[in-house]
Amino acid sequence: MDLKPRNNSWKRNLYIVWFGCFLTGAGFSLIMPFLPLYVEELGITDHEELNLWTGVAFSITFLFSAIAAPFWGKLSDRKGRKLMLLRSALGMAIVMVLIGFAQNIWQLLVLRALLGILGGFVPNANALIATQVPVKKSGWALGTLSTGAVSGALIGPLIGGMLADLYGLRPVFFITSAVLFICFLVTLFFVSENFTPVSKKDALTTKQVFSSLKNKRLVVCLFFTTMIIQVATGSVTPILTLYIRELTGSVSNLAFISGVVASVPGIAALISAPRFGKLGDRIGPDKVLLFTLGLSIFMLIPMALVSSYWELGALRFLLGAVNAAMLPAVQTLILYNITPVIAGRIFSYNQALRDVGNVTGPLMGAFVAASYGFRAVFYFTAAVVFFNLIYSWLSFRTPQEK
Repeated sequence: MDLKPRNNSWKRNLYIVWFGCFLTGAGFSLIMPFLPLYVEELGITDHEELNLWTGVAFSITFLFSAIAAPFWGKLSDRKGRKLMLLRSALGMAIVMVLIGFAQNIWQLLVLRALLGILGGFVPNANALIATQVPVKKSGWALGTLSTGAVSGALIGPLIGGMLADLYGLRPVFFITSAVLFICFLVTLFFVSENFTPVSKKDALTTKQVFSSLKNKRLVVCLFFTTMIIQVATGSVTPILTLYIRELTGSVSNLAFISGVVASVPGIAALISAPRFGKLGDRIGPDKVLLFTLGLSIFMLIPMALVSSYWELGALRFLLGAVNAAMLPAVQTLILYNITPVIAGRIFSYNQALRDVGNVTGPLMGAFVAASYGFRAVFYFTAAVVFFNLIYSWLSFRTPQEK
């Protein structure tokens, strides 16, 4: 079982694992700008096949992460969250080196799948902090922690593109591996956890885990909400640059404009996440979640009506500020409904649904855009979020199960 720290060591852990999440986010996003180029270097040159295999290489990591997450969550409840952080950071560092040596698309796919299986630094960081932080500060703590991976994901593509131009594609994987190994060392020497291992025979079954929840229906709704948040975020990804080109016409700096518009939600999230977390600690994370779900609908619909890229960018900035509140609010509500002994598994289930959303969101966006046009993606996404808003509202109104 977990033992709460006797002092403010949870704050020290928070800042350390924030740095670890930053390194993980940066490490993962370092390779994203040139992943299609790497697939091409491995022998896929046909344009349609290149798009297909790049999409598969991107999605397969999330797919296998979703499959593996419950196993690692169960193990973290038995062996401790710090051990899972170390396992994740070191495993990903090793796989990144191997990806740098890949010789064909099949090797890349297998290694990207292995990357998903061995991943999970961020959900285990969430579980570690959630079991240590005082409940009254959980919203702020989880909101602050969420900015770590966001910060890394923002800076990663910029550095990755620069490194690829300077040194070529393969060396970037080795640099990424070094970044992840630094994450491993920081976690090993500076993260502290008081944890008493649980034997396999004493570990709770999945049925017992869900039976111990204070409100099973609400937790299931929160899992679903996590998936929808990622679906809504990812649905725009495949069409963003093409939509901006439709708005701007032929411009020489399309890539730069697209990069700015793509990154502004992350910048807004850095500013708003801790503040929304504090607000949730004061008025309740349920109110924050419902409010921000509703606001996001009113941000998505005008995106289908814009006539310039700066209007789209402004709306995406506002949407990023709103979206930053959602996942920490969900995680805080989950924390309210669990005990520390099942935190690893419950947060891993939530991560699995998040990964499912990461896979299905871009697929949904691409399908809707191909069938009905770019602008329809925003209407369709708003409708999905509206359904989730109603589902969440009804779940909060349902009396807590006895």
